[in-house]
Amino acid sequence: MNGADAALASREAGGMAIGRETRTGLGVLGAAVAVGIAGDLLLRSAPWGINITLFTLVLVAAIVGLQRWAETDDAAVGWIPLALGAAALMAWRDSPTLKALTLSALALVVALAMLRARGGHVRLAGLANLALGALASVADAAVGTVSLLTRDVRWKELGGSGWPVAIAVLRGTAIGLPLLLVFGLLLSAADAAFERLLGSVFGFDLASGMGHVLIAAFIAWLAGGVLRTMVVGSDEPGPEVVRPAGLSLGMVEVGTALGMLNALFLAFVLVQLPYFFGGAARVQAAGSATFSEYARRGFFELVTVAGLVLPLLLLADWIVRREKPGHERAFRLLVGMQVALLFVIMASGLHRMRLYWGAYGLTELRLYTTAFMLWLGVVFVWFAWTVLRGHRQKFAWGALMAAVEMMVLLHVANPDAMIVRVNASRADAATRFDAIYAARLSADAVPPLLATLRAVDDGPTRCHAAERLLARWEGEGDWRSWSLSRGRASAAVARHRSELQSMACPAAPAAARPVVVR
Repeated sequence: MNGADAALASREAGGMAIGRETRTGLGVLGAAVAVGIAGDLLLRSAPWGINITLFTLVLVAAIVGLQRWAETDDAAVGWIPLALGAAALMAWRDSPTLKALTLSALALVVALAMLRARGGHVRLAGLANLALGALASVADAAVGTVSLLTRDVRWKELGGSGWPVAIAVLRGTAIGLPLLLVFGLLLSAADAAFERLLGSVFGFDLASGMGHVLIAAFIAWLAGGVLRTMVVGSDEPGPEVVRPAGLSLGMVEVGTALGMLNALFLAFVLVQLPYFFGGAARVQAAGSATFSEYARRGFFELVTVAGLVLPLLLLADWIVRREKPGHERAFRLLVGMQVALLFVIMASGLHRMRLYWGAYGLTELRLYTTAFMLWLGVVFVWFAWTVLRGHRQKFAWGALMAAVEMMVLLHVANPDAMIVRVNASRADAATRFDAIYAARLSADAVPPLLATLRAVDDGPTRCHAAERLLARWEGEGDWRSWSLSRGRASAAVARHRSELQSMACPAAPAAARPVVVR
């Protein structure tokens, strides 16, 4: 008997040996199930706080453990500090806006890590390539488990003793469990005695159990796609955006358009100069309505202008043909003029918002829009340093890092607490401080609000704010929603409980209950 016949006889006798791909696929499947169960246990409580931190730790540990176990390429380990840092921020502040920004940053970090694991470029990729790569990562997370089940795990290799029966049982369980839950839920809803029987036999609420299974399965499905990409990778690094040869414009067309826009910006800047030097008195010369329109509407429109100019300039740089040496110099001059004029326009917008803060106070929308404009200023400086100097490939990563840094600075600044402090520091704060609005803010605003509330002269406003603070922050709540700010808010309200109760609105007399004649 030759070697081939011996190998064949061995496979027929003992079953086909499990290959590396199948072993890795089974490991990814097991880790995905574990991540799904952890996600169901941790993420069912809202609002999210430390549970996101812990879930991210579980996901990172699963990825790192699988990469080491499968001995696969771990070149994308640089994403781990970014992911853990973003997850840690979820356990710090309580502002819903900050949490939304943090979750977006965390999702982007994971998506870019998946792009890097597929062999794509991150630090030297353009914005369009990064966007398409992130979308490809989302697609991998959504359908990657299908490839894991149908291609990576070669089920025929599990033909050894006992494996066929075990696999058949697992398949039957996977098919029958959803049917059992659906029909059991319907039958228990149809008859109370049957519902009690199921409760006594299984010891849990069927509807609740079905919810746990569905949530765990959904998280495990997405985790399977993420883990597969991070461990197995892909032969396709992701789509690349390349400008078609016919999609371009000459320097004359682009220069004419940019020159017209520069003339418009220059005219606007010249009109704004008196307002810069005249201050609020100059603006209010035509009446308070004009002041409000100048400060409020003008600011948000100028933010829109600044936000639109950036993609316009990137598109112009991408589409223009530099057919002669002088074209590059002319293009940089026109774009540099536009960026310089835009900085004056942005300064006008910030000037308007400063006046508006002084007159009408600070809100979340005004603060975050101001932060967005400041980030745009940094991005335009980076644009001039990279794109205009011929290093376009470095722009996208730097802009993303500037966004991450702005998000961290916002966490340090504590926007909700800043809103309370700024509004309380105004000269007319005793009569015009909106304590009810402040009480609607997150736990971040509670400590400065408690220090300010006693100075509010408006009794009804003060009493409603005190009632809201007691109703929202008395007690600890679910530990999974804990954050440092929520813990401090609960502790502060507990320390000032008697003072808040004395401020609370007096109980209204009970209305006489109407007599219902049947």
